Amino acid sequence: MNAPRARVARRPVHGVLLLDKPLGWSSNDALQKVKWLLRAEKAGHTGTLDPLATGVLPLCFGAATKFSQLQLDADKTYEAVLHLGVKTSTGDAEGEIIATRPVVVEADDVARVQQQFTGKISQLPPMHSALKKDGKALYEYARAGIEVERASREVQIFELQLTLLRSDASPPLIKLVAKCSKGTYIRTLGEDIGEALGCGAHLSALRRIGTGGFAESQCVTLEALEAMSEAQRLACLLPVDSLLGDHEVVTLDADNAGRFLSGLRRRGSWPDVAQVVVHAGEDAALLGTARVVAGELIPGRLLSPIEIEQMKQNRH
Repeated sequence: MNAPRARVARRPVHGVLLLDKPLGWSSNDALQKVKWLLRAEKAGHTGTLDPLATGVLPLCFGAATKFSQLQLDADKTYEAVLHLGVKTSTGDAEGEIIATRPVVVEADDVARVQQQFTGKISQLPPMHSALKKDGKALYEYARAGIEVERASREVQIFELQLTLLRSDASPPLIKLVAKCSKGTYIRTLGEDIGEALGCGAHLSALRRIGTGGFAESQCVTLEALEAMSEAQRLACLLPVDSLLGDHEVVTLDADNAGRFLSGLRRRGSWPDVAQVVVHAGEDAALLGTARVVAGELIPGRLLSPIEIEQMKQNRH
């Protein structure tokens, strides 16, 4: 996976590629591989998926990297399999077994716990996470065998569906589907559900099936990308403003567009709105984001004139 790669001539690439992240790859390894396949100059991902997780990983290229934070903040939907009766050091199948308990779980127990963990809940971030304490990631402390104090935080589980797959077989399993707010740890949710059922649990599989309006059905696999021609790979890219689908649209004429791009506020009869995507005139070129306060269009993240020109050329 990390074999030396031949140097490639980089070029400006702008857009979003929805990757179905493969099992065993870090998000950054997957990003670097796709960046190499596209010969892209600039790239970034929108929040990590653990190597053990698969599924929807939006990769941002060029101008799209300016709006990747929106995907970090977006709601996510996950599918997971909970292995009941076995706790591990990491909360997933990668860790060492630290406790085993008998499992006596009925459908009624699962229904009760499903209700208990739907809505606003409190979570203690896991030690095996990228959260930082005194400038170091928690997983660095965990690898050194040090447990540090963490503050619980509130997250929201908008929808939760728990299905008992096998209660009398080995191993007993629960399928979990959760739509949740940013910052939710599914490993922790699985462990907490296991405790609430009185038997403990860890995740044996995890897949992200949706994030911020993007779904797994829109994703392309790494294998498929590798088999494509360069033109086919570029055709997989969604436009930059696919990241801005929930924004109000404002279109400016050429004169106002130029002023807006230089960072000047524009006045108009727009209603107040927190999230605006701004386009310019006839060809609807994307200029950037803004907000409207008291009739003033206040610039947010702006594209450069060079990026706008490159994106126009890519469309023709």
